[in-house]
Amino acid sequence: MRLFLRAGTIVVALLAIVVLVYAINAALGMRAHARYTGTISGLRLHAPVSILRDDRGVPHILAGNDGDLFFAQGYVEGSDRLFQMDLLRRFIRGELAEVFGGAALRTDEEQRAIPIRAIVAAQWRHLDLPTRRILGEFSDGVNAAMRREPLPVEFRLLGYKPRAWTPEDSLAVGMAEVLDLIDDWDAIAPRDAAYRRGGLSLLRERFPLTDPCYDAPVTAGLAGMAPGHRCNRWRLNTLVSELSDTRAPIGSNEWAVGANLTAHKRSLLANDPHLGLGIPGVWYLIDLHSPGYRVAGVTLPGLPSVVLGHNERVAWGATAGTVTSLSVFKPPVHLDEAGWQNEPIGVRFGRTITKRFYRTKREFGVTTKDGEFVLIRWVAYEHPSSPATTFLALDRAASTDAAIAVLGKLPQPSLNFALADTAGRAAYVLAGAIPNDPVRARWFHPATDLARDYPPIPFAALPKVRPSRNAIVWTANNKMYDSHYPLHLSPQFAPPYRAYRIAQLLRRGHAYDIAAFARMQMDVLSLPERELARTLAPTVSRNDPALAQLLTGWGGEMDGASTTGTVVEAARLRLTDHHNGRMPTLLETAHSLGNPWAKSTPAAAVPWQVAGAVPVLNSLSKLGVNFLDGVTLPGNGDAFTLHVQTPGYAQSFRAVWDVGDWDSGGITLPQGESGEPGSGHYTDQAAAWIAGRLWPLPFSDGGVQRTAVSRETLLP
Repeated sequence: MRLFLRAGTIVVALLAIVVLVYAINAALGMRAHARYTGTISGLRLHAPVSILRDDRGVPHILAGNDGDLFFAQGYVEGSDRLFQMDLLRRFIRGELAEVFGGAALRTDEEQRAIPIRAIVAAQWRHLDLPTRRILGEFSDGVNAAMRREPLPVEFRLLGYKPRAWTPEDSLAVGMAEVLDLIDDWDAIAPRDAAYRRGGLSLLRERFPLTDPCYDAPVTAGLAGMAPGHRCNRWRLNTLVSELSDTRAPIGSNEWAVGANLTAHKRSLLANDPHLGLGIPGVWYLIDLHSPGYRVAGVTLPGLPSVVLGHNERVAWGATAGTVTSLSVFKPPVHLDEAGWQNEPIGVRFGRTITKRFYRTKREFGVTTKDGEFVLIRWVAYEHPSSPATTFLALDRAASTDAAIAVLGKLPQPSLNFALADTAGRAAYVLAGAIPNDPVRARWFHPATDLARDYPPIPFAALPKVRPSRNAIVWTANNKMYDSHYPLHLSPQFAPPYRAYRIAQLLRRGHAYDIAAFARMQMDVLSLPERELARTLAPTVSRNDPALAQLLTGWGGEMDGASTTGTVVEAARLRLTDHHNGRMPTLLETAHSLGNPWAKSTPAAAVPWQVAGAVPVLNSLSKLGVNFLDGVTLPGNGDAFTLHVQTPGYAQSFRAVWDVGDWDSGGITLPQGESGEPGSGHYTDQAAAWIAGRLWPLPFSDGGVQRTAVSRETLLP
């Protein structure tokens, strides 16, 4: 018995030591961060590289040649965002279970069904030698940072070390964003179900192409805006259909004006993409300087180049095109048995399992969220080509004309680009492969259509606004063409209300400036919800005249001070069955909203829906690790305001570029530049973000030197 007790005591003591060591390691990880000062030698460089960081930790890299520049970009991204990069490549490749165990197995299976590994391998084979070299140099930099900088706290908490970064990993990270922006099979499935049940009439009712009362196509200019008010007797049904959009509010805003229309006679450009809200954020700020490559803005952690931003002569922004991305087919009765392939999936703390996935030369099979097996034909799989080449070339474009020529080669995803250059011109173009498929992803093709081809629409035929000093351009994932455009590009554009609001505000302006554009990005007026409130008021007045008066007089501001905004949000959620796509008929709506809440319930007591605080969560928060979460954002805006903000989604950065005076204007992230809590730059931009303040991103030689607060040198 004594021996048993002694052995037990030893085991408990050993466990206590293990827990203590784990806790100390995690605590050290919370304080650790990449070095920002000093000299690091023995690197695979041709010459010294200077990294100057400004007051929010943004690296300004000064290199003597392009190879060293991209090595250094890999080094700083690997220093600041390594865990985020590793998690993203594991997610897109279907390798999360190797770290998180069986709980992540289903996610891995869903991701493995999409043949990202095959797509990335083919992209690598088809890349030109200069792009391969850039990806290799970037990867070398990431791996050097892995060896020389402290391991981020998340690796310590999860108890594993990352494997070496490869050029194919960068291509995979790029594909993660492509998948995030396309109209995929799960978006098409509910449209297919509506078509099967009620044909085109039900499809158009539940999934309208747009709201014609608020159309604001950029190709028609400000004069081509729709009336922006009730324009038919079925207005409530139309509003509810649009507000029932089941797709996540991942979109974006952008607008630009030519120099003849600005206060300072330089063109202006604004951009705020709407993506997942978390910490660290989607984007990484960076400034790259070499004799042949000068560009600043944001990139995706894990990628070389700048994705959105500006060089010395051109600025560009982007929004998702919300156009047809791929074709979906019902499978034939007898699938080709040779198409089934086995893949092993590693599971931490468990055995490796094997799953079967279907792939042929032209299609691959997936199972929708509704459980239906379908075949996918997608240009990214059939003709793999990486968008990395396009963005590397865009970074070097010397004018809007040159940028448009580069964008004509963008493979995927389809994006709306607003552009502005130092000649004072603004322009717009839709770029990316759109299959010329008459079904337009409104429903699933029958298996017999597998014999048909749907080649991409030529770039020259896509909508555009040519460069001009008098141009005014904007998009917000809405229908970008007017009735004179001959093609049909989408099954369902995003609701047009944000685009209409942008155009409405631009129409009021005369001499645009940075401050006006920054105010627009903070605008919280919701056009559809204001109209919904006024449309519902007569019905509500039968039982609650006071509430009806509130609805009629409400200005549409979805901000933290608006009690009526909360009431309208609750009504919208009830009308749309919490966005699940079930649109009530007009009769059902009138009946159910005769008294939306018990008469004894004052409007102020309705549960806060829109204006509540929005938490900013770390990826490990699902495991109960809450001390890595970011600064909570106050409730302002929703999915239908320019200031997009809902739980899990928000503006992912806000930028206004004063084209030519690059040290003016600026760009702000929701939280911070670094993914390391101990850096001091984990959440230091949150206060500026909440206040709507643009943080300057120095670009001139003098501006970069003047604002540097730390200096680091990388040596061969």
